Amino acid sequence: MAASQSSRNVRAAIPWVTTVARLVLGGVLIAAGALKIGNPSDSVVAVKAYQLLPESIAVPVGYVLPILEIVVGLLLVVGLLTRVAAVLAGLLMLAFVFGIAWAWAKGLRIDCGCFGGGGQLGKGQEPTYLLDILRDFGLVLLGAWTVRFPPGRFALDGALGLGGGSVEDEEDE
Repeated sequence: MAASQSSRNVRAAIPWVTTVARLVLGGVLIAAGALKIGNPSDSVVAVKAYQLLPESIAVPVGYVLPILEIVVGLLLVVGLLTRVAAVLAGLLMLAFVFGIAWAWAKGLRIDCGCFGGGGQLGKGQEPTYLLDILRDFGLVLLGAWTVRFPPGRFALDGALGLGGGSVEDEEDE
């Protein structure tokens, strides 16, 4: 009996955990995009600093990235197309982890440009690669959780009947 109650408590908490994961991941993406969108040339400089993409690709990526971050972040915050948005967010974060690890492995001394700015570090400034990788990998995990247990509470997906795969649906079966 106690195990059954405990299992129900865990299942009842899952949508709330998803909601927190959605809001944190979405909020980070919105903040990152908003801090870059006002000066897209800085975003281009940041993307180029990684020396990972050819210039013909780095420039459009630098311009599109802040818009993509804001759109995906908004979808997560309002809980619309939650699973798709979480997949996109998780892939973005994985790309960021890869890029930062690449820069670190290549011995580049750059600011990640995650929240604006970016590019070569000035004298006396040290890269924060490990912290950036850990932060972004934590965000990958939030995306993975949200993909597995969408849409969470207060999501438009639920209101529109687009929830698919939620814990409540599994309980009804």
